Amino acid sequence: MLRAFQAGSLLLSSGLFLFPLTLDAHAIRGESPTPEIGQPVDQSKLVTLAGNTRPEANSSNDRGPLPDDFPIDHMQLLLKRSPEREEALRQLIDQLHDPRSTNFQKWLSPGEFGQRFGAEAADLERITGWLESHGFVVNVYPNRILIDFSGSAGQVRETFHTEIHQLEFDGVRHIGNMSDPQVPAELAPAVEGIVSLHDFMPHPLYKMKTNYTFPDLFGDEIYALVPQDLATIYNFNPLFKTGYSGSGQTIVLIENTNVYAVSDWSTFRKTFGLSSYTSGSFVTVHPAAKTGPDNCSNPGVVAPNDAEAILDAEWASAAAPNAAIEMATCKDSTTTFGGLIAMENIINESSTPPAIVSISYGECEADNGASANSAYSSAYQQAVTEGVSIFVAAGDEGAAVCDPNATAATHGIGVNAFASTAYNVAVGGTDFGDTYAGTNATYWNSGNTTTYGSAKSYIPEIPWNDSCGSVLLAEYLTGSGVTYGGDGFCNSDFGSLFLTTVAGSGGPSGCATGTPGASGVVSGTCKGNAKPSWQSGVIGIPKDGVRDLPDVSLFASDGLWSHYYIFCWSDTANGGSPCMGAPSNWSGAGGTSFASPIMAGIQALVNQKNGARQGNPNPVYYKLAEKEYGAIGSTSCNSTKGKSVASTCIFYDVTEGDVDVNCAGTHDCFTDSASIGVLSSSDTAYKLAYGTGIGWDFATGIGTVNVANLVNNWRTANSSGTTSK
Repeated sequence: MLRAFQAGSLLLSSGLFLFPLTLDAHAIRGESPTPEIGQPVDQSKLVTLAGNTRPEANSSNDRGPLPDDFPIDHMQLLLKRSPEREEALRQLIDQLHDPRSTNFQKWLSPGEFGQRFGAEAADLERITGWLESHGFVVNVYPNRILIDFSGSAGQVRETFHTEIHQLEFDGVRHIGNMSDPQVPAELAPAVEGIVSLHDFMPHPLYKMKTNYTFPDLFGDEIYALVPQDLATIYNFNPLFKTGYSGSGQTIVLIENTNVYAVSDWSTFRKTFGLSSYTSGSFVTVHPAAKTGPDNCSNPGVVAPNDAEAILDAEWASAAAPNAAIEMATCKDSTTTFGGLIAMENIINESSTPPAIVSISYGECEADNGASANSAYSSAYQQAVTEGVSIFVAAGDEGAAVCDPNATAATHGIGVNAFASTAYNVAVGGTDFGDTYAGTNATYWNSGNTTTYGSAKSYIPEIPWNDSCGSVLLAEYLTGSGVTYGGDGFCNSDFGSLFLTTVAGSGGPSGCATGTPGASGVVSGTCKGNAKPSWQSGVIGIPKDGVRDLPDVSLFASDGLWSHYYIFCWSDTANGGSPCMGAPSNWSGAGGTSFASPIMAGIQALVNQKNGARQGNPNPVYYKLAEKEYGAIGSTSCNSTKGKSVASTCIFYDVTEGDVDVNCAGTHDCFTDSASIGVLSSSDTAYKLAYGTGIGWDFATGIGTVNVANLVNNWRTANSSGTTSK
């Protein structure tokens, strides 16, 4: 295919993409560009891209190689910046979020980002020429750090020296590479890795309401959450009354499916009193790649992910009822998650990227692989330079994110790779503590309003945890908080009813340094997972040198303690319910999937009041939390006080409970010689993973939020500098 240099530009006719080099970062400094690739490509000298093979790709699951002509479309090759350019980008991001800097909130456009921080033109020419010489169809993204390429299984084998095989795992057919890919040594300095060579897609982070049938233990009353309850508990109402409801703001939800019925969103809003906010809207878009072959096709309805899509839309709208809700959705390619394609396209292909994005999907770092981990970090890194605020669900498996939907954790401590970067807000999950404390009547009215609300005030919170590893659950049901050992709750007949990993997620990133994590399977490095500068100053933050999750939390329970979210999902063939009659008969669920779009909605209120996009919200969160908690924490903002918390609290410090889950095996599992153990940061001692504490903790991060106080105090944390839309 034709590739030709033109004055000050590089033309890649495979994508018909022309990007100017006149604003190259080196040229700005009066320097000559320095390509990372210095020698002609020698196909016989190879470098392995470590950490890019799924654990399921093994001999026991192998069902033979794919035919050479099997098409594999829209793979992604992630490129690598020089250390100097990477450091310059890191410094700029800090300046963009520092009110004292002259660069404060001077956001970049996608084109500017590519010009300043993309790969050198000569390196792109060399890499794209190498791919095209092997027959791939190539398109370079405007950020000049990501290449979309399509070909066949045979071309992958011949080019990257790894075979794509058919696999069968848990009764489901998959495809995947059987070994780590390799690239010529000359290209290695400029290549981060191939984002995906398999079709194991991330999972949505919601849990349908569990039917706990213990009314004699937990009470026979159900206190399910509706939008009015959310507004009461987390103090949205003062903002709504003064006109801050998301007007003029757009929240983008990243999905790989369309919703089952757009009418579900309208029914939800009408039933719960949101339709009076007449500026609120909902639209689905399939963001196209404009610089080459379109890699975003309409996915249709993909069940059961369509439940994720509709709950995201409904509850983002509950938090910001006058905001525009835009669902950006692409079909999964052969080996690339459609949500990642949608994300890459919206931050690259628009002159004005969205200001707020929410993602409610996940995969543990170990399984996601080094290149895919770096790809998400790289995408979010670019997004925050454009002023985008990214919210990601932390996970629904406690600190055992590598064990979703399991009856026991077997892979040790792990966190959600989608949430563990330095450039996003990781949103954890809580439950309400009133059932545990026997104070339901204190916090809930006996009847509902016309929009079905019944909450009276803020309610004390505990971490969301359905497992027998929960100390609070063990205490409530047995009078003893001992969960482990032969006499512990998890090894009792009663405790066996609660063998699950379902809990709000948190923990340390395991891939910041390339050192194998607790599961023993993390390899390679993960860009952006070292401890960010802003994750400091708050009591409780460990000095571990890595990104720790979550940042903030919101209610996320699926029903154990009689609380869950109601949503309208009428896809009855795949588990939904007709949205008819009393909402108590509608679909119910929990999960950090709800918490993330709600936090995105809260950001819409922040942006509306400040008249500007804000980029990464975390520097402001941690600055405000440092002031509130001080050196010893804030007793007046301790969540256990419930309705008696101080009216000035911005964050509610959750200090009671944990997200510990039951486990088996030898990875981070303390058994005390019993058959069932609990997840622990030590195999030989009980160090539960993880408990709450004063200030920040792995169970709930900073805590939950008083929305009006957060929005009204935002400007105080950005008290100097100028703002720019």
